[in-house]
This record gives sequence, C-alpha cells and structure tokens, in this order.
Amino acid sequence: MKIEILKENLKSGINVVERVVGKNISLPILDNMLMTAEDTFLSLVSTDLETAIKLWILTKIIKKGSVVVPAKFLSSLITSLPNEKITIEAKGQDLSVESSAIKTQIKGFNPEDFPIIPEFNRDEFLEVDNKIFFEGLGQVINIASPSQSRPEISGIYFHFLKNIITIAATDSFRLAEKHITLKEPVKKEFSFILPQKPARELMAILENQEGILKIFFSQNQALFELPMKETNHPKAQITSRLIDGEYPNYQDIIPAKFKTNAVVKKDEFLTQIKTASLFSGKVSEVKIALNAEKKELEIFSKNPDIGENRSSMPIQISGQSIEVSFNYKYIIDGLANIKGSEVMFDVSKEEGPCILRPVGDGSYMYVVMPIKSMQ
Repeated sequence: MKIEILKENLKSGINVVERVVGKNISLPILDNMLMTAEDTFLSLVSTDLETAIKLWILTKIIKKGSVVVPAKFLSSLITSLPNEKITIEAKGQDLSVESSAIKTQIKGFNPEDFPIIPEFNRDEFLEVDNKIFFEGLGQVINIASPSQSRPEISGIYFHFLKNIITIAATDSFRLAEKHITLKEPVKKEFSFILPQKPARELMAILENQEGILKIFFSQNQALFELPMKETNHPKAQITSRLIDGEYPNYQDIIPAKFKTNAVVKKDEFLTQIKTASLFSGKVSEVKIALNAEKKELEIFSKNPDIGENRSSMPIQISGQSIEVSFNYKYIIDGLANIKGSEVMFDVSKEEGPCILRPVGDGSYMYVVMPIKSMQ
C-alpha cells in the first residue's frame, strides 16, 4: 500500500472513524483502524464490535494494500504535520508517514486480525433525503435513556410502513415521535431498535451533509450509507447491531381525548419555563395552570431556600381550566425539539399524559407525563 494524500483530507477522515475507537484491554486490535488503498479511494474503518464506521477518501493510489494502525496515535501525528501533501506507505505491518520535513514509522498489526465488518444485501434498501432524516432523528434522539431492566427503551425505534418512517424514543416519563415521508413506499413493513450510541455517531456523520441516505437492514444489523457528491460511490457507512426485543406499544398511552387544548407562543413559553426552573425544588417541579376564563397560561415555581416565581402569558384555549405539575427539564426538551413559532399544548387530565406538538405540523409529537405536586 502506498498513497499520496492531502493532510487535511486524511485528518478529516480520521476524525470521523476514530469516534468509536477506545481503550480495549481484552481486544487491543479495536484500538486501531484499518486503512485500505483501493482503486482510487483510501478507505478507513474502525469498530467496537457494536458499531462500525467506514469512510472513503478520493486520493492518489500508487499501490493497493492494507494496514492496521493505532487510530488515536495516527490522528495526533497527522495533526502535527504541516498542511501539505503527505505520502503514506505500508512496510510490512508498519506504516511510514512522510511529509516535506518529517519521516516517521508506526508499528502496525496484521490486517487479517481486524474484525470483519458485516455485509448486506445490496438489492434491498430504502432512500431518504439526508437533511430531512437528520432533522427528524435529532428531534427524538435525546429522549431515550439507558435501562438495564428494559433495554428496548435504551434505543431509537424505527418503523417503516408504506411511505412513512416513524422514529420514536422514550424513557418511560416522556416520548417523542416523528414521521418522515418517503418518495417511494417500502416493499414490506418492518421495524428495528437502534442503540442510542450509534445513533449519535450517525448524527455526527450526517450533520451538514447533503444527498440521499440509503438504509440497509438485516435481522440484527442496520447500515446507513451516505454517497459522495462527485460520484455514486459511498462516502461513509455506519453499521450497528440492533437491540433485540419488542418496542413498547406506546400508542396505548397517547390520549384520544383532552380536557383542555391550548395554543401558546413557543419562545415565550420556553423563556418563562427556564425562568421558573431557577426557583424549582429538588424534584425540578413547575406548575402550569391553563385558565380558560382569562385565556392565560400561568407558571408557578417555589423553592423554600430561594424564593418563588410566578409568570403568565396569553393563549388560545378551549376546554376547562386545569393545573398540572411537570419536571421543567422535560418541558424544555419538548419545546426545544419543536419547529415553528406556535405550540399545541393538550392536557388530558391532572395526572394523565400531555402532548406538545407544532401548530400546523402533524409529523411530530412529544408526550410528557405530569408529576404529583410536592408543594
């Protein structure tokens, strides 16, 4: 293997794949990345056995071949080099890195010892606009929470039916659901649960990227592939094991009827909740009262060691007056993920699920459970 490549191109590629590399005492090969010189591309691969990232860089290939080298060390070395073209050459299992003023040699490993990355049926996949997918995943990804007793809610749920992708996440106290419309319907209904960690790595790779994302899947693995701008060749792939289990039938907890429906200005509501949070107690409680007579939303919080706060804002409202207590963090998270200037705030009952959603957009819903008031 021998290539010539611009330092900044190699560094940006390593920055992507080294995200899943960490100290692994039992399998030190996982601290490394696989570099392969192909026809016109350099491919970089890393894995922690749960998640694998593969990236291709268009560059000058002098000689094909592969080498496995410590990812973090190579990253630090490349960072220290001047911004110019560098030559990389495999010498046995070692890697030589040369610039105009520096010549180094890094101890490597046998490429045959590097874990095999799963292959997928290339004929079965679906396509979705990357920007739309990235935005939709971003609206639910932070809701999932690690759970040893219920591992299925530790991940992000994907359900594919006809021309709709449904993405959902819950921590049992709140739930977010996003619908994304596909240009072409899927051939058959299917679903899977993607662990939160690879979902975050996927978000990091897809951010600010244009193009059509391809999604491949098998019984226990999923592959997300982003193409290059210059060619139909893949630019990046992230492969992940899926969580084994059945996702909760969360549709059962979504209220069919509401005691009160209100429309509020999102930014003003968010600002007042943040202010109220400064006066909340140990359970992060804020009280929200919807007043049908005054057509107001009132927010109250109190901490015996600090003081109390009360604020209000005009709203559009139908139904009965009602007062509900929430963990302010959950309300802030819900509002932060809603696009648009106005929010529908639907309350089923004092201790029942409430729903936040953008006005005029039925593709996103945030369900949050109230808390029993401690004040």
